[in-house]
Amino acid sequence: MELITNIEFGRMMNAAAQILKKNAQHINKLNVFPVPDGDTGTNMSLTMESGAQYERDSTETSIGALSTALSKGLLMGARGNSGVILSQIMRGFTRYVASFDNLDAVQFAGALKAGAESAYKSVMKPTEGTILTVIREAASAASDEAEESKDVIDVAHAAWEAASKALAKTPDLLPVLKEVGVVDSGGQGLVLVLQSWYEVLSGKTSQDDLQTPPDMAQFDEQTNEFDAQVSLDPKDIKYGYCTTILFEVGKGTTYDRKWNYDKYYDYLSNIGDSLLVIADDGLVKTHVHTEDPGAVLSEATHFGSIRSVKIDNMRDQQQAVIDRVAKQEAQANKKAVDTALITIASGHGLVELFKSMGVTEVITGGQTMNPSTKDILNAISSSGAKKAIIIPNNTNIFMAASQAAKLAKIPVEIIKSKTIQQGLTSLLGFNPEDDLKTNAANMADQLSTVKSAEVTKAVRDTSIDGRVIKKGEFIALVDGKIVANGKKIREVAVESVKKMLDEDSEIVTIIFGSQSNQKEAQQLAKAVSKLSRDLETEIHEGDQPLYPFLISVE
Repeated sequence: MELITNIEFGRMMNAAAQILKKNAQHINKLNVFPVPDGDTGTNMSLTMESGAQYERDSTETSIGALSTALSKGLLMGARGNSGVILSQIMRGFTRYVASFDNLDAVQFAGALKAGAESAYKSVMKPTEGTILTVIREAASAASDEAEESKDVIDVAHAAWEAASKALAKTPDLLPVLKEVGVVDSGGQGLVLVLQSWYEVLSGKTSQDDLQTPPDMAQFDEQTNEFDAQVSLDPKDIKYGYCTTILFEVGKGTTYDRKWNYDKYYDYLSNIGDSLLVIADDGLVKTHVHTEDPGAVLSEATHFGSIRSVKIDNMRDQQQAVIDRVAKQEAQANKKAVDTALITIASGHGLVELFKSMGVTEVITGGQTMNPSTKDILNAISSSGAKKAIIIPNNTNIFMAASQAAKLAKIPVEIIKSKTIQQGLTSLLGFNPEDDLKTNAANMADQLSTVKSAEVTKAVRDTSIDGRVIKKGEFIALVDGKIVANGKKIREVAVESVKKMLDEDSEIVTIIFGSQSNQKEAQQLAKAVSKLSRDLETEIHEGDQPLYPFLISVE
């Protein structure tokens, strides 16, 4: 084939969009460069699809005219650093072919070279071992082949082959890639684009799924793809906001400066990094990492009218990566247990308290947030245990727990704990050496050894059990019955303890919630101690919502 016509050109661009879409998630898994900046595969896929859509919508029949539509679509749809660089490669490519109706081998190679040059010029600090290296090597090989052959298929194959080899070498150029054992994500995306072009021109179709280069075969799908990012402290990110904007030059009510690429670029280079600025057909696409997105927007409005804005907090993204990896590692390191102890609670303090007493899994929920049957069943299934005990801590959860027990594939027992305090006390009856039925019986026996009080606020006026309660007053419930109410929380809480005390009472435990604090809990403990010299008091942070104090007497 000596010429690429408008037919092949359109097919090449659509094939590129399709292959990127199909392999976007795999490319995302390679995105380990230690600055979180979106998902490379997703960004490249959406960018290329935007360009292909503009090309499909064009009614022109020359490659030059189609390339203009393609370029605009890429500019409009460019997302993230990788997407913007891909659009810049294609910008150089399309500008080179803008005057051609068809492309021969030399022109095709020249377009690839123009794409490489455009990409390098667009990046403030070009880094080798990235997509830049891959496009440069591909363009060089294409030029060499075009000197030997007039066949555009040979040129396309040479570009793809050289790009694949350059991709395999990216870990030798970027240590962070070698550390994790992956190739550059943006480079991988570009190799796919060149692969799709060769397949369209040759009429051949290699296997549909992405092929990892041979020397990267040690990469395992189960490998934690975020290893390289975990070592990066969010506080060490110098410029925290990934800012992408598109504006139209010379338009809008804020326009008061003539467009000047160099002045705009220089201004942004002083307030950020990872800077890319693409200006084409009256539109300017900007990508920059900065501490002041507002300054970027303000500067842009002097030159024209803002069309779109996207701002991501990269420190939050990085923390999310760290949290996700920590969760993955916790799951991986979870020791297999014979009997899973599953409970329901809300508040980080309560979660830690239950786990310190041997609970396997704490489902977030409780009052006003009752977990579903599916939630409980999932906890049973994910435990990997041979049998399970559910500790609901709320009567409204009994039925869902019972349904989950019936559906579970392992034997399950339910301890009918009505309160958090009962749930905690029931754990004293668990012995990992005992069988399921024995443990369930012993844990159930513990429920009668504790009395529970919950202190909260009334949400409306009411009269109940001879008490007149006003909205906003504190109320105390002992085992489900209101026993005290008033405007002062400590007095109400102390009154609830009085109702629970008997001659056998020894320990009063106070768990303070998110609407209370350590100091208030200590003041309450001091007041409770005055009720009897024989009483011991314990204080725990529960961070539970709705209830400033959960109190138990044993």
